[in-house]
Amino acid sequence: MKLLKWLSVADRFSKAYLDQLLAPLGINSSQHIYLLKVCDHPGISQDALLDSVYVHPSNMVRMVASLEKKGFLTREPCPQDKRTWQLYPTQRALDICGQIREACKKTEAVLLEGMTEQAQADFQTALFQAGKKMALQQGVIRTGDEFDA
Repeated sequence: MKLLKWLSVADRFSKAYLDQLLAPLGINSSQHIYLLKVCDHPGISQDALLDSVYVHPSNMVRMVASLEKKGFLTREPCPQDKRTWQLYPTQRALDICGQIREACKKTEAVLLEGMTEQAQADFQTALFQAGKKMALQQGVIRTGDEFDA
């Protein structure tokens, strides 16, 4: 049970640290990944975004609505399927995208500080494998599905 304890501790404190770095930008650690995905893929559908963040659909809808309300995203009906939305970054989002990436790099640097390059690579590989196994176990993905590293 120590593994679960320390995964939880690392998650909680790394999010708190990232929250501090992102607060001046008007977003938090729960929102940054959505914003980066939309900035990297303007016009991404909500369904495609959902497939890349591995959260419950209601959580994603809530995050998208919050980012839209804050002026970071816009939604437009998908031309091929009017039941779904395409997401676009606003200029405000594009203006802070680089700062978000820097905050993420800084947080990762603190998290990995003191590890050799090999230990860092092994740690990241192990976390990826653990995340994929749990996503498979929960039915979020199926064997053979792409799992975003």
